[in-house]
Amino acid sequence: PWEAALFGRVLQRADCLQHCLGRQLGAAPSAHRASHAIRRDFEQREPYNYLQVAFFQLKKLDQAVSAAHTFFVANPQHLQMREDIEKYRRMSGVKSDNFRDLEATPHWEAYETGVQHYNADEYLQAVARLEESLTEALSALEECRALCEGPWEDEDDEEEEMQPGLYEAIAAHYIQVLKCRQQCVLEIATKPGRISATEDFIPSHLDLLQFAYDQVGNQAVAAECAASYLLFYPTDEPMLEKMKQYRTVLGEDTAVTARESIQHYVQRSLMEKKLIYYAVEHLGGTFNDPDLWTPDELIPENLKEKHREDQEKQKQETLDVEGRKKRGPLPFEGIAVTMDSRQMNGTQRVVFDGVLMESECKDLLQLTKAAGEAGDGYRARRSPHTPHERFEGLTVLKAVQLAQNGDVDWRDAKLLLQASEKSRKIIESYFTPGKKLHFSFTHLVCRTAVDEEQEGRMDLSHPVHADNCLLDPEGQECWREPPAYVYRDYSGILYLNDDFQGGGLFFTEMDTVTVTAEVHPKCGRLVAFSSGKENPHGVWAVSRGRRCAIALWYTHSQEHAEQERVKAEELMEQRAVEQDRPDGEEHQEADHRGRSSSELPIPSGGARPTSRRHKPGSDRTQHPKELRARDEF
Repeated sequence: PWEAALFGRVLQRADCLQHCLGRQLGAAPSAHRASHAIRRDFEQREPYNYLQVAFFQLKKLDQAVSAAHTFFVANPQHLQMREDIEKYRRMSGVKSDNFRDLEATPHWEAYETGVQHYNADEYLQAVARLEESLTEALSALEECRALCEGPWEDEDDEEEEMQPGLYEAIAAHYIQVLKCRQQCVLEIATKPGRISATEDFIPSHLDLLQFAYDQVGNQAVAAECAASYLLFYPTDEPMLEKMKQYRTVLGEDTAVTARESIQHYVQRSLMEKKLIYYAVEHLGGTFNDPDLWTPDELIPENLKEKHREDQEKQKQETLDVEGRKKRGPLPFEGIAVTMDSRQMNGTQRVVFDGVLMESECKDLLQLTKAAGEAGDGYRARRSPHTPHERFEGLTVLKAVQLAQNGDVDWRDAKLLLQASEKSRKIIESYFTPGKKLHFSFTHLVCRTAVDEEQEGRMDLSHPVHADNCLLDPEGQECWREPPAYVYRDYSGILYLNDDFQGGGLFFTEMDTVTVTAEVHPKCGRLVAFSSGKENPHGVWAVSRGRRCAIALWYTHSQEHAEQERVKAEELMEQRAVEQDRPDGEEHQEADHRGRSSSELPIPSGGARPTSRRHKPGSDRTQHPKELRARDEF
């Protein structure tokens, strides 16, 4: 009987909700549900990126400027939009009023203005704007909570498998709604264009208001704000001391109570947290509590340690996301981030795909043959790291010198310079935008398995190490001192092939044995990471075949920049100058004949939104122009 009564009310409410949505939307609610990808694009204001282009083409300049500004507010690191905004500012007919945020939230506008007045000791104006902000924020919170209602959304397959029964599914759906409602405070506390929310957004309003009201002589409302703040932090000593002062001024018999809206907010939030923690403890799952003020006694004992770990992890993930936002867009089209630091269980790690085309990998593999015959490295001798492999290496200067002697094709040597420079720009834009990265060393290397010596092999192709410090697994330390290359800041590996066994890159903890991530080589894949103790790494044994890649190291220190590269670029420029002469035309044409194109993708540009497709009319198979030192590709 109780089940019929319960489910009857639930189904009746669901039917009512569906009916109301259908009446308002003019169709079945399912027709208006958007995918996660579409919702994410709207959260990031991506449609305004397209709108500003459309309005500009329609010559509606004022609307184009507003759309561009709205997009830029939420994406302040978008380099192309930054340039477009500057162009709009220089255009005649564009007014300052056109630069307005069409998605501005009332509570954030009021909050920032109120804080400005507060910091300027203009407390009367601060009170008015902060009160407005608090009211609007609580209203936005209710709207967000209402949007949490809706059908169950699969979070992952594992969770679905854990809840096969009806009652478990109902509980999971309800808990999902409760978790969504709890996260709403983060949504209203996050300023457009930011990743992290303002901590204690609601309590901070009350803290500022109680001080501002006190300064303007309204101790009654100041006491009310202080009492409201104490609902969040009942043991806060400075606020308790202020309450004593207010009671002395107002009289001990004067009733001082917290605001009703804040009482309701706190009581409701605590009840939801209690239900969620009970579900997490008894039914499984996780909960990232968005509030710092959650009472410790509300969290079950067996979850307290996990709760602290989750908060630290959430904070680190937020920092990583903020770092990614600051990086801005990649400088070339067609390149994808396959794995980032979070997916690789570390920090300052990333994998890019699509850096080179198959034809470019094949051309560079042609160059590796010279590494075995006349290279600068070990010239097919046994590897310094293992007797089970042969090692071949070629620097950029040696490659150019071999081209001068006619031992290798000039185009292949130039491609080595281009591919390594392209990798540098990608890594610089991703990790250190605005801060120059210089080459420290560039090495085209191949590791070849010695067929007769693979049986019973137990070692690695390259032992675990860090690139700018001496790793001490026993002491869990990495000593940044010579003979380590202490000036190296970032490292990269650009793979050229995958027709071999083994040879994958792996990252470990400081103990050098706990593997945290692996990267499998393939043509055009670039793995990049910071060179310090946070990224110990090694290479699995190459058990069959030949593994080739361009090893790259970078530094912020110009004094440690790769001098051989400077000499190689000078020789390449001399070659270009010679080819510009009439007597070099025949030789130049011969160079171009019968070769696959090695031109690298051009940087993305233009006012249009970022797209994975190539620009109309672009010819990605045309022959590249001859390289100059000043060329940007």
